[in-house]
Amino acid sequence: MKLAELKIAIIGLGYVGLPLAVEFGKKSSVIGFDINHSRIDELKRGEDHTLEVSSDDLKKADQLNFTANLHDLKEANFFIVTVPTPVDQVNRPDLTPLKKASETVGQALKKGDIVVYESTVYPGATEEVCIPILEKISGLKFNQDFFAGYSPERINPGDKVNTLTKIKKITSGSTPEIADTVDAVYASIITAGTHKASSIKVAEAAKVIENTQRDLNIALVNELSVIFDRLGIDTIDVLEAAGSKWNFLPFRPGLVGGHCIGVDPYYLTHKAEEVGYHPQVILAGRRINDNMARYVARNTIKKMLQNGIDVPRAKVGVLGVTFKENCPDIRNSKVADLIKEFEAWGAQVVVSDPWADADEVKHEYGIELGLVDAEHPVDALVVAVGHNEFRNLSAAELKTYVRSDKPVLADVKGLFNRTIIAEHGFTVFRL
Repeated sequence: MKLAELKIAIIGLGYVGLPLAVEFGKKSSVIGFDINHSRIDELKRGEDHTLEVSSDDLKKADQLNFTANLHDLKEANFFIVTVPTPVDQVNRPDLTPLKKASETVGQALKKGDIVVYESTVYPGATEEVCIPILEKISGLKFNQDFFAGYSPERINPGDKVNTLTKIKKITSGSTPEIADTVDAVYASIITAGTHKASSIKVAEAAKVIENTQRDLNIALVNELSVIFDRLGIDTIDVLEAAGSKWNFLPFRPGLVGGHCIGVDPYYLTHKAEEVGYHPQVILAGRRINDNMARYVARNTIKKMLQNGIDVPRAKVGVLGVTFKENCPDIRNSKVADLIKEFEAWGAQVVVSDPWADADEVKHEYGIELGLVDAEHPVDALVVAVGHNEFRNLSAAELKTYVRSDKPVLADVKGLFNRTIIAEHGFTVFRL
């Protein structure tokens, strides 16, 4: 297949699929497909509620057409699947979106077509789960009538510096020739270059360990934070001191949520257990990180009680509910766990976030967004997300947000100078 003959279809227009569709749409004919009709309508208006793509960039993609009509996919010969791969309530991989997307593509598949998956999966998932669905629905034979590839997404939501084209892309294909084609397709838009993996399974494994590595490094500093708190020393002070050595890794403690770091390790451990190995280090790290939201809440409550604040009759203000700063993405936000813990103690929680969509937060977590400010004061503050709007608050401004004589401030992200905050009457807790 020559690049000039390409007709690309992107299946799934979320944080990953839309930037990809836009970049390809600046250079060649692209079909942007999503089953969410309101999402398609929004994009046709030139709007993107995820804020990953600007209206100007949408306009520049003049060869990109959005649709929710399956029939339109039949025009394509190069399919890229970018649907989410979450975990269920007991942290088992949920491949339902991926399976349904494969069924959709299978209905449009023709001889000679190529299907590339970007969704994060365990090693082997493309060939073991997706390919059989494509074969069954289309009636075509894999690596004879149609071909496959895998190119893991590396999108960092909210990051306007390390954007899609500036991050090196891993590529792979089901045959050496297809691997070359897939690599060339991505190389046409990725200015940072590509890395052609030796197989689809290797490319899948590479992606899943990227976030597993980050998860474990954060778990280590989170555990250190718990230890140092008991020793009466400040974790960030320790990390800054240790960071004076050239090869010290600059990870900070925090809540680990989002669509990748808090999820991807479970895909790897699931597959490991399937082949008879029970992971220890990876799951230990996951347990630590999953418990940090409750740890923050309980330590904040302890300080509230020490300050004479009646927790069941207190009002706690939580600033931020998205999973990371300066981004509206609320997927797998651990702030929701923190809120539940406060509510379990009887506290009234008021959540404020200028970036989050109120309807989306209500639908996903059952949380009503409110206001925390000088006119709507609380007894204790938890600054959970490092949005610029919160980062730029002074100690004096924060003081106007509280009504208690001895207020507590939980600085989850370590945004503020704890000495200055303490001088304004706060009892400070930070990871």
